[in-house]
Amino acid sequence: MLVPLTVRDFIDRAVQVYGERVGVVDEPDQPASSLGDLSYAELGRLARRQAVRLDELGIEVGDRVAVVSHNSARLLTSFFGVVASGRVLVPVNFRLRPDEVRYIVEHSGARVLYVDPELDEVLADVGAEHRFVLGDDEDLFADGEDAQPRPWEPDENATATINYTSGTTARPKGVQITHRNIWTNAVTFALHAGVTDRDVYLHTLPMFHANGWGMPFAMTGLGVKHVVLRKVDGAEILRRVRDHGVTVMCAAPAVAAAVLEAAQSWEGEIPGRDTVRIIMAGAPPPTKTVARVEAELGWEFIQIYGLTETSPLLTVNRSRAEWDDLSPEERAQKLTRAGAPALGVRLSVSDGSTDADGEPTAGGELLARSNVVLEGYWEQPEESARALAGGWFHTGDGAVIGDDGYVTIQDRKKDVIITGGENVSSIEVEDVLFSHPAVAEVAVIGVPDEKWGETIKALVVLAPGEEATEADLIAWCKDKAAGYKAPTSIEFRDELARTATGKLQKFKLRAPYWEGRDRQIN
Repeated sequence: MLVPLTVRDFIDRAVQVYGERVGVVDEPDQPASSLGDLSYAELGRLARRQAVRLDELGIEVGDRVAVVSHNSARLLTSFFGVVASGRVLVPVNFRLRPDEVRYIVEHSGARVLYVDPELDEVLADVGAEHRFVLGDDEDLFADGEDAQPRPWEPDENATATINYTSGTTARPKGVQITHRNIWTNAVTFALHAGVTDRDVYLHTLPMFHANGWGMPFAMTGLGVKHVVLRKVDGAEILRRVRDHGVTVMCAAPAVAAAVLEAAQSWEGEIPGRDTVRIIMAGAPPPTKTVARVEAELGWEFIQIYGLTETSPLLTVNRSRAEWDDLSPEERAQKLTRAGAPALGVRLSVSDGSTDADGEPTAGGELLARSNVVLEGYWEQPEESARALAGGWFHTGDGAVIGDDGYVTIQDRKKDVIITGGENVSSIEVEDVLFSHPAVAEVAVIGVPDEKWGETIKALVVLAPGEEATEADLIAWCKDKAAGYKAPTSIEFRDELARTATGKLQKFKLRAPYWEGRDRQIN
C-alpha cells in the first residue's frame, strides 16, 4: 500500500487526536490583533476557511501564495491553509528590503500576497493579483465555521513551499521543497529531538526560515503546544519559558547569547533547568557558549546541521551516554561538531584537496543524499542541475567525516556568510559596495564574532583620488540592502590578494582573522 505523505497529515492528526487541547498561544502583542489561545480544532477550522477563501479567489492547485510576516498564529495557519490544500506557500524574510521582496514575489509568480501589518506601509509598492494585510480576517478566512475547501488529490512529490535563500549568486534562489521533503524532515527531526505531546515549543526561530526548520509541522502532528514569539529578546524568552512551561526551542547562536546575557540579571531560579532542549544551527557556536548553556541555564544543547535545500536536517549532535563522564568542556567540544547523519541521510565527501586556483577545500565538499533534498530551484534548471550533479546534493561546505561518522564543517566553499542565523551572499554585498563611486576593489568575508557567530567585514581598495570613511560605506550598504547584510566593519587596503588569473584568494584574506581556529567558520 502506498499512501502519499503530505502536510495535511500533520494538521489532520492534531485535530482528530488533540482537538480540544490548546495548540497555539499567539503573540499577545501582534500589531493588528492577537488570535489568543487556539485549540487544535480551531486551528484546523481556520486553515480550512483560509483554503476556502483561496478557492473563492480562483487560486488553483500549484499556484503560489507569498507571505511576509513576523511570527504569528496567522502565519502558522498558512502552512496548513495554503499548503495542505495543494497550493504552494512562499514564506519571505521580513527583514528584506522592498525591492528584494518584490523580486521574490515576482520571480515566484505569487498570485496572492499576505503582508504583516507592521510591514504594510514599507511594502506598499509590492503587490500581487490579490494583496491582503494579515489581521484583516474577512479577507484571509472565508465565512462559515464549517466551510470545506475543494478536495485536493494528495501528491507527495508536489512542491509544497518555495523558500528563497542567499547563495553564491547575488539574486536569491527559490528552493522547491516537496510534501515528501517536509514529511520526512518533520518526522525524523521530531524523532531525534525526542518530541512528545508533553512538550511545549517556543517559536524563537522565524517561521519563514526554512519553514521554521519544519517545526510547525512536527509539533502540530504530535499535539505540542506552540508558543508564538514575535521578536527575539533574551529576557522575554526566559519569561515565556517560565509562564508556559516551554521545553524545546530552535535558535541561532545569537539567540543563545541573548538568553545567557539576560540570565545574568534574572532574579530567582533560571526557568526550564533540566527540562529545556535548545536546538541550534546556522553556525556552530563557540565551545564556551555550549558549556555556558548547559552550566548556567541548565538547558540541554543539541547541535544540528543542514541547509534550506535539505528541508533542512542532515546531521544531529546530541549528547550521548558515552559522554556522560566527560568534563563540561570536553562534552562541549564534541557538541560543536555538525553531528552524525540523521536517519535516512547518506553523506560523503568529494575527492580533492584544492580547487583550480590551489585554494584549499578543507578535505572536500560535503555531499548528501536523502528524501529531504530539494526538488530543484524554481525556474533555474541550470542551478538545479549543478546542485544535484551526480545524484548527490552539493552543500558547498568543506567538511571531514570522522571514523565515528560525525561530520565537522571546516570551511564554507560557497561565498556565504552566516551571521545571526541569516545567510548573506558575500557577492551581493560586494556588488553593493562596488556601486559606491569611491570603491575600486572589494572583498567581503566573514570574521568570527562571539555574539553573532560571524559578522561581515569588507576589505576595500579605494579608487585613486577618492575618499570614503568606514561609516560612509556601511551607511551606503544599509541604504541599498537589508540592514543585516551591511558590513559591521570596513578595512581599507592598498591591494587585495589575487591569483595569476585575477581571482580573489579569499582563504588568504580570511586567514589572519581565523588564526588559531580549527575551522574557518564559527
